[in-house]
Amino acid sequence: MDAQGRGRADNIDPADQWVLNPNTGEYELRLPSSAPQSAVPSPRSGAPRATGSTGGRARGRGTPAPGREVPAQRRRRAAPEEPPAGRRGRRPVKKKSKGKKVLMWTGGTMAFVVLTACTGGYLYLKHLEGNVSTTDVGSAGSSSFKKDEAFNILIIGTDKRTGAGNEGYGDKGSVGHADTTILLHVSKDRSNATALSIPRDLIVDIPDCPTTQEDGTKTVIPGSTGVRFNTSLGESGRDAGCTMRTVKEATGIQPDHFMMADFNAVKTLTTAVDGVEVCVEHAVDDEKSKLKLPAGKSKVEGEQALAFVRTRHAFGNEGDLDRIKVQQQFLGSLMRKMSSSDTLTSPSKLVKLAEAATKALTVDSAIGNVGTLKDIALELKKVPTKNITFTTVPVKDNPAEKVKATVVVNEATAPQVFDMIKNDISFTEVKQKQKKEAAAVAARLKGEKSDPAEVRVRILNGGAPAGSAQKELAYLQTEAGVTKSENAGNAPAEVAKTTLEYDPAQADEARRLADILGLSGSAMKPGESVTNAQGLPTMTLTLGKDFKGAGVKLNAASMETPDVEKSTADKVQCAS
Repeated sequence: MDAQGRGRADNIDPADQWVLNPNTGEYELRLPSSAPQSAVPSPRSGAPRATGSTGGRARGRGTPAPGREVPAQRRRRAAPEEPPAGRRGRRPVKKKSKGKKVLMWTGGTMAFVVLTACTGGYLYLKHLEGNVSTTDVGSAGSSSFKKDEAFNILIIGTDKRTGAGNEGYGDKGSVGHADTTILLHVSKDRSNATALSIPRDLIVDIPDCPTTQEDGTKTVIPGSTGVRFNTSLGESGRDAGCTMRTVKEATGIQPDHFMMADFNAVKTLTTAVDGVEVCVEHAVDDEKSKLKLPAGKSKVEGEQALAFVRTRHAFGNEGDLDRIKVQQQFLGSLMRKMSSSDTLTSPSKLVKLAEAATKALTVDSAIGNVGTLKDIALELKKVPTKNITFTTVPVKDNPAEKVKATVVVNEATAPQVFDMIKNDISFTEVKQKQKKEAAAVAARLKGEKSDPAEVRVRILNGGAPAGSAQKELAYLQTEAGVTKSENAGNAPAEVAKTTLEYDPAQADEARRLADILGLSGSAMKPGESVTNAQGLPTMTLTLGKDFKGAGVKLNAASMETPDVEKSTADKVQCAS
């Protein structure tokens, strides 16, 4: 659907609906005279809005005073008295930003947080909700958004050309392929996030995809093997749910939700914030994209911003992987701009941003309502930009091609990247909040530690992914020196937390294993040991649902990453 024409009820600029009350020094939302007047209670008093003709405030919202003509969009309050109780609004943002940031495609939802506190905000939020298009992806995603869990949002930028002036970009007949795709993982504790770019030319297998057609009927679109990732959307009628399933197939990571926008979104979002600062090491004059920039820093918006993120010929080796790096740098800059005080303290910019973002977005049905979008924005705001990591799926040239045009997953480095995201491990160093343990519990970690070769332990899987016990056994035996270890299969029941049960006489062994595994004192359970096949006392390690992977310490909020290029959203970088 054309982003330009969706959800537009009239030609009134929403930014003009915010007016300053000179009596209170506060901004108030004024609906146009054609808008329905609501009896929604005011956030301050809970009283219904006045709709009578007496009182300057009530008359100013609808009909002008008798004998006086007032322009519809420039009406001012007629009476200087204090407004009646329950009608006062609050200026959308008066406090300075605490440095918490929100990503590009959901940037407009920042305004939701502001507007819900304002007079008439409910009506405007429902208007914004009407701007957003939704797609039913069925079992490809989660049925609801959970605020107390880690979550993965698949952000899809399509090459569909909507909006005036976009005729020169992308495939003229494109139905909207997955041109730019980022899997955004937000950690459970909101201390960090990872934005994983997926190359459009990555060779993948696309699974069979159940889809809901426009007429409500359901059909299954057959999958394909050994094809470009970008064909997971649009090709043969595939929807965003097919792209979500393809990501799960290729990475093992389950996307919970998706947000999709086309070329026009870059233009409208950057215009809404009055431009985004970019930096280039060398002057750019690209005839194909019409991008012209001097060396150093520049501000781009609208058409120029779209040219910046679309060009393939101005940077690096003119390939898609170098374009991804430029896009990541651009997104980091856009985040910083959207969360700056210049944006957050401007009601007009916030409203324009909300309008631009919601009109550009298509999301899955589970998050297509105003309350859920607001919740997502609030959770994203908690993540510091210094801990938002941009990286790309590790790839290598497709060995099946003589002329290199596509790439395949690099099996040497990609699995660890995927595992870190699946196990909610940060790519940056973050300070993990530790609960103080009772002295007696903490004391379990203090004292002598046995040599690893003297540690005797059996491993049970009590809720970790299938095969975890065997993988941890291999790590302990080959890398940690715990040679007297064995795989004892599945535990009788699943447990949330990994535990180590041992006889007090084995405390030295328990402390050594706790050090290797990163166990807390509360995870150590003094009790009874069991005997192994040789009749020797053996500790029991039960891997719980918190198990993060073989060799990964349980107390690690972050770990050393493989040799992959990465950057963070707080750093200014120059494209080359």
